[in-house]
Amino acid sequence: MKRNIKIATAVTAGALAIGGVLAVGPVTAGTGGGALAAAQTTSQSTLMNAQYQGRHHGGDTDSIRQHDGTCGTAALAEQGTLTATQKATLAGMAEEEKLAHDLYTAFAARYDVRVFERIAASETQHLTAVRTLMDRYDVTDPTAGKPAGEFTDPTVQATYDRLLKQGEGNLTGALTAGRTVETDDIAALTKALSGLTSQDARQVYTHLLAASERHLTAFEHWIADK
Repeated sequence: MKRNIKIATAVTAGALAIGGVLAVGPVTAGTGGGALAAAQTTSQSTLMNAQYQGRHHGGDTDSIRQHDGTCGTAALAEQGTLTATQKATLAGMAEEEKLAHDLYTAFAARYDVRVFERIAASETQHLTAVRTLMDRYDVTDPTAGKPAGEFTDPTVQATYDRLLKQGEGNLTGALTAGRTVETDDIAALTKALSGLTSQDARQVYTHLLAASERHLTAFEHWIADK
């Protein structure tokens, strides 16, 4: 059965865990070079396995911490200022992240491929990061209280309905819908970053952009393998 995915904000020691992954420091041992070499060999083997899994089994990047497309962990930069237009863009980002999450969750329930479940989990963390910014800048959350598949913006609603219908026919249609979502997100984030001076917003948008690029690569690989 598919896991229910809950939205949760992860904050530790005053730092926002944007991707929901906490950084772990290096482990040291005083047992000599042999133990260290063995540990390094094990680490390299684990990394290679994670890279293979990411490329061939539904992951969307080549890093252990980011094999599911999460944004990574970083302390959120200082709050800046946003124009009215930039605040509207931020609210739109929340709807776009919810669209991706809801769409991939629906496809994950329909098709037994891990790419949808993994990226849906990533989109959960992305929405959390965007909501954190909305709280900072006192922007009304258009996704608050909205059930899966329902949106405030009629254009977003129409896009979701169209892509959902496209993906319900077959797996190729669903993967192609995912590619469309990520392509659109990349374009929107690139535009949003233009002229943006607030460092915390730039930080989050940059993380989301990098993740969307990984997601796009994952969908393109799956489509090519069909």
